[in-house]
Amino acid sequence: MTDEDRLLPIANVGRLMKQILPSNAKISKEAKQTVQECATEFISFVTCEASDKCHRENRKTVNGDDIWWALSTLGLDNYADAVGRHLHKYREAERERAEHNKGSNTDSGNEKEPNTRSDLQNQSTKFVRVVEKGSSSTPRLN
Repeated sequence: MTDEDRLLPIANVGRLMKQILPSNAKISKEAKQTVQECATEFISFVTCEASDKCHRENRKTVNGDDIWWALSTLGLDNYADAVGRHLHKYREAERERAEHNKGSNTDSGNEKEPNTRSDLQNQSTKFVRVVEKGSSSTPRLN
């Protein structure tokens, strides 16, 4: 596996860096590469801890609670708090969506599953809105 395959996309890293800097700021290629490597290592570190927990529990899928647990276990409490808040808000939004779909579905009383492209886009948009309404200390997704 090459470095390019394991690292986060540099264009995305650069875009995130630009969002928090003044509009006239310039970012060197070396700075982008350094942040790219650090962010990739951080994500791998946390994910590895969460994956180890899943392996010990004989589970194959890492979920949001596992990431939250890993951040807490690794002493990254500020990140864990933010992830916990966003998980809670996301689940509230999902619950509301399910209740809305259940109430608006008059066919058989079954909950409507997202099965079209527009259903999935609406679901994704709602998640982004929840993230945008989060704490001002956390980065916003656009």
